[in-house]
Amino acid sequence: MKVITTVAELQEMLQTTNKNVVLVPTMGALHEGHLSLVKLATSQENSFVIVSIFVNPTQFGKNEDFDKYPRILDADIEQLNSLEVLPDVVFAPVTAEVYPEGLPERLEPRAGAVGSVFEGVARPGHFDGMLHVVSWFFRTVKPKIAVFGAKDAQQLYLIRRMVHREFADAITIIEAPTVRAASGLALSSRNRFLSEMGQATAPIIYANLKFVEVEIMLGEKPSVALARARAALEGLALAKLDYLALVDKSSFKPIDDSFQGEVILLVAIVYEGVRLIDNITFTIQEPA
Repeated sequence: MKVITTVAELQEMLQTTNKNVVLVPTMGALHEGHLSLVKLATSQENSFVIVSIFVNPTQFGKNEDFDKYPRILDADIEQLNSLEVLPDVVFAPVTAEVYPEGLPERLEPRAGAVGSVFEGVARPGHFDGMLHVVSWFFRTVKPKIAVFGAKDAQQLYLIRRMVHREFADAITIIEAPTVRAASGLALSSRNRFLSEMGQATAPIIYANLKFVEVEIMLGEKPSVALARARAALEGLALAKLDYLALVDKSSFKPIDDSFQGEVILLVAIVYEGVRLIDNITFTIQEPA
């Protein structure tokens, strides 16, 4: 596994392989969820795996502390070195490599309406910044395959749409399942900020998602199941529900009670002051 920091080094490395380039984009502070993406990448046939680590300033809003985001490259490399099959390259560019002309005053508005709802409300401009940097990595690395986690469902939807619009579907996007603790809590770099009690009680978020799924599968109207779960989450101590919503996976638009097809159940909640997101996917079928 080679660690490189410049585009020039990357281009030199890419010239040495005729394998399928597989990209795993990250912002570092790696945990088991990230490592599962790398494992999925290295399992691809004839793969040359590049893990990128870059904390992107343009996807942080005014109320988010970009400077405090953990940058622990040595620890991240140690984690990657612990894997049974190592990635081929860790690409960890500095900001000047990604933004050689300095940070842009305005970004191309790629996210559109989907980028202004749910996470887009809490983090204005986040998705345009995310899409900008993912597009840069796609154009620089030129992967055949890219691996992203299912936990960031809105991000994944927007990336797939961008690949269709800007890259003519030339990049295969692999959706990696959300990795969870035994309790059901989705793994996240933010979980470290929860107290011991928070770690023990936060799994109720996932439990409520599964409750909604089961109720709908048993014939309950989606709006009714959502209302019950919303009330339960709003009643939690030390918690503030941001949103709980069911969306059509193909369009990311909220569904009504007549909908049939694949849906994503999304949640965002501030728990002990820590903003947590999660989701599950299931299919609503016509009642028997």
